[in-house]
Amino acid sequence: MTKLFPYEDLRQYSEVLIGALEQQRENPFENRDIIIIKYDNLAFPLAEALFALLIEKHLHPVMETALTTAMKAELYINSSYGQLTFFPPGKKELYDTARGVIRIHAPEEVGTMSKIAPLSIMANKKGSNQFRQRIEKRKLHGSLAWTECVYPTQALADKSGLSLEEYTTKMMRACYLNMPSPANEWKKISAKTSEIANWLSSMDIKTIRVQSELCDLYFAPGENRQWQSSNGGNIPSYEVYISPDCRTVNGYYFADIPSLYMDRMIYGINLEFSDGIAVRATAMGGEKFLLDQLRADGGARRVGEFSLTDSRLSRVDHFMSQTIMDENFGGQFGSCHIALGQSLLETFSGPPEMLDKPFMDALGFNTSTLHWDLVNTEDKTIIANLADGKRKTIYEKGNFKI
Repeated sequence: MTKLFPYEDLRQYSEVLIGALEQQRENPFENRDIIIIKYDNLAFPLAEALFALLIEKHLHPVMETALTTAMKAELYINSSYGQLTFFPPGKKELYDTARGVIRIHAPEEVGTMSKIAPLSIMANKKGSNQFRQRIEKRKLHGSLAWTECVYPTQALADKSGLSLEEYTTKMMRACYLNMPSPANEWKKISAKTSEIANWLSSMDIKTIRVQSELCDLYFAPGENRQWQSSNGGNIPSYEVYISPDCRTVNGYYFADIPSLYMDRMIYGINLEFSDGIAVRATAMGGEKFLLDQLRADGGARRVGEFSLTDSRLSRVDHFMSQTIMDENFGGQFGSCHIALGQSLLETFSGPPEMLDKPFMDALGFNTSTLHWDLVNTEDKTIIANLADGKRKTIYEKGNFKI
């Protein structure tokens, strides 16, 4: 793996990731700030490079290794309910103190959890619900920066139908690591997507219609909303997104890229929405799992996010078996994705402390334990219907019409 990913590239990748954290902060990190590096075992070369760079910056790296596949199997299959929902002492205090988190995804196996009952995985997740809500609140208020990325593994390459060398090359290109200064490239992308988000937010859009061969979806962005841009939350990320009024979503949506969710491959997902609810759902593969997830809670059948990626910015041109990559698909016609479940509260245009549950409900922000991104890469036209009665094409042939 070291030969596939030379240290110079790991160093540049590390600089991009730390830059992604800094992008989310109003003020620079201070000496001795704690940065958590949470990584899968196979990502140790990148974790080591990050550790070295953080030490140079006089920050405190705290290393946290994720569970291996075998550990997860033991937990989900052989543990008692108490073990399944156990939350380790000290973890809350660590994350309350940390100023940044970098999560590196490098699975040693993909799809091996598909035989495990989803209820076990959900019970494990619910055991840390309050912790995760606290993390999201800190992120929303700007006191914790968080970014996620991918490190190439054989399992990811195999699932994507690529050799490891091909997967690594595509991942490096998607992250602009083949450029002289990747960190500067990401600053340019951030500036461009911010310009697009501000352009969309400046228009008084009442409804949006998405049309492609297999999609015909329309919705209202909603009151007190602002479009958000690539803010360093993922590397790579080129998307511009909003959480629409979930009550207004109507029509049909098709996800033509396979989705890996809870280590299960689901593909060919068709959804029909009526007054915000997914009233019909089918899939060419994994339909039972899809239907089970839609019963997870009251918000699982509603849309929490709508996102667009411009093909001129994105270098993701192949299915990569990782949502972080696949939701930013560029290719010939760019992509859009919706997320079933939880809305993204940073798209609220007011002070975050105003967003209590009654106000969220009044504005049409969705609440759910689910947030499942489903990607469409078809040639599409997206039209905004403005308050003055005019219609404006905002996206066509994979490009924003700014």
